[in-house]
Amino acid sequence: MIYTVTFNPALDYVVRMDSLIPGEVNRTAQEEIFFGGKGINVSTVLNELGEESVALGFIAGFTGDALAAGVGHLGVQTDFIKLPKGNTRINVKIKAAKETEINAGGPPIPKEAFEALVQKLDRLKEGDVLCLSGSIPKSLEQNTYEVLLEHLSGRGIRFVVDATGDLLLNVLKYHPFLIKPNHHELGEMLGKTLANDREIEDGARELQKRGARNVLVSMAGDGAMLLTETGESHRIGVVDGTVRNSVGAGDSMVAGFIAGYLQKQDYLYALQLGSACGSATAFSDGLCKKETIYALLAQLQ
Repeated sequence: MIYTVTFNPALDYVVRMDSLIPGEVNRTAQEEIFFGGKGINVSTVLNELGEESVALGFIAGFTGDALAAGVGHLGVQTDFIKLPKGNTRINVKIKAAKETEINAGGPPIPKEAFEALVQKLDRLKEGDVLCLSGSIPKSLEQNTYEVLLEHLSGRGIRFVVDATGDLLLNVLKYHPFLIKPNHHELGEMLGKTLANDREIEDGARELQKRGARNVLVSMAGDGAMLLTETGESHRIGVVDGTVRNSVGAGDSMVAGFIAGYLQKQDYLYALQLGSACGSATAFSDGLCKKETIYALLAQLQ
């Protein structure tokens, strides 16, 4: 089974308008609500690919109830922990001439709630996949990823970590199955600017030396690169399309890679499916759909 964790999910309220004029009354042309959070995004795309997962994390208040119901309606199995105070955040995404985001802080997560999450994760067994994505809320210790991976290490669980900076570097010692920095994040972690494929590959190999098993480097319009634990190096381009949305594209790539590898035990196919999912989301208003994914996959192959 695949498990995803979203520490601070959100209802993403997306409004579209021709222009945004500060200090004036602005009218929207269109509004949509999405169920946001990197782990939730991964679970949603996995569901499109026919892979079951359980979305874990924390919700609070009436907005949390709405989020849990909405994610369940998408066909994703959930096992959220209800927090005693606050409300699950609402993030406002304004798409006008320029894109503006207003992200809320989210409810506090007490120690007891975190311990309840650890108890749920104790159910994972050998061969399961645990996906940890994104930043850590201020109400939790910033070494939370380390605490969880240390607790679960040695059980044969495949860890997937999509994070940046020290949050990622500090968990490499637990030999995550997959990490997915983009090329800018990779350079920042190594304290240098990576100017070409050779430098990006060298940077990815450095993270492998520090413990990562497979390193997937996303490169926006330049495609992606994968270095595997079996010594393979793969480079893939992108398909043509109009970018409509950047939110969730990286999460979609992670979901596609996990699904592709579990289905065929083939790293090249996992890279291709991951790239197709990332592009399909980038070309859509929301997260990718199965029909678009497999149409793009055929082009990549």
